[in-house]
Amino acid sequence: MVRPYLPLNALRAFEASARHLSFTRAAIELCVTQAAVSHQVKLLEERLGASLFHRLPRGLALTDEGRALLPTLEEAFDRIGGLLDQFEGGRFREVLTVGAVGTFAVGWLLPRLTRFCEAHPFVDLRLSTNNNRVDIAAEGLDYAIRFGDGAWHGTDAVPLFEAPLSVLCAPEIARRLREPGDVGHETLLRSYRSDEWPGWFAAAGMEPAAMPAVKGPVFDSSSLMVEAAIQGAGVALAPVAMFRRPLAVGLIEQPFAVTVCKGAYWLTSLKSRPETPTMRAFRDWLFAMVAEEAAG
Repeated sequence: MVRPYLPLNALRAFEASARHLSFTRAAIELCVTQAAVSHQVKLLEERLGASLFHRLPRGLALTDEGRALLPTLEEAFDRIGGLLDQFEGGRFREVLTVGAVGTFAVGWLLPRLTRFCEAHPFVDLRLSTNNNRVDIAAEGLDYAIRFGDGAWHGTDAVPLFEAPLSVLCAPEIARRLREPGDVGHETLLRSYRSDEWPGWFAAAGMEPAAMPAVKGPVFDSSSLMVEAAIQGAGVALAPVAMFRRPLAVGLIEQPFAVTVCKGAYWLTSLKSRPETPTMRAFRDWLFAMVAEEAAG
C-alpha cells in the first residue's frame, strides 16, 4: 500500500497545536498566523481521512486519532532536533557515551578530560559514573571503565593499569600509627571485597593468626570511603593513585608504603559493539595518557 505524502509543515502544526491545545499558541511558537496553523492541520486531517481535534468554543481537544498520533510525532521531532543539535561549525558532533567507576572518574579521568575535549572538539562526550556494577547494553554505553580482574561476560576488556591499595587516613590518625599492626586498633573502613584487608596485612608481614578482625562499615565507592577517612571515621584501604590531590594538600596521609594489588582498571566494551571512529579516538587518547603517566 502506498502511503499518502504527509507534509512536514502540517505534521509540525499538528504537534504544536496538540501540545498547546490551541491554534493561536501554536502559531506564536511557529512564528506563523493562526489561520496558517489551522489550514495545515486541516490539510493533515484530509490526507489522513480522520479528525485530529474537537474544535471547542475555547480551545481544542484531541480525538482518539489525535492522541494516537501525538506521541510518535513528539518522539520523532525530539530525535530530529537532537540530531541537528549535533552539527556545529559545519561538522557533525558524534556522541560518545562513557561510564566509569566514580573513583577513577574523579581521581584520574577528570583532571585530564580537558585535554581530550581540546583535541577532539567535535566529540560530544557523555560521562556517567557507577560503583562498578554496570550494564553496558542497558545503559547504552560505548565504553565502561571498571575495576576488577577483567572477567566480565560478553565484553572486551583491555587493562589500563593496576591500582595498588594502601592505607589512607586523616593526619591525626596517622600520627598514632607506628607500625602496620597498629592499624588493627583503628576502625577499618572496607569495600565489598572481603579479601582486601587480609591481603594488606599479609603484605605487611603479619601472620593470619595475628590479623585483626575486619568489622568496619562497608562502602560501595573508594571515593566515599576515603571521604569518611578524611573526616576521621577510620582507616581506608584504597588505590593511592586515585587520591593524589587530597594527599598533596594534606587532607589524608599514607602512613605506610605497604601496598597490595587486588585488581586493575579496565576499558571495557560489548563484544557485539562495532568500534566507531569516535570510540577509537577516545581509546587511543586514553592509552596515550596512561603511557605518558607511566613514562613520567
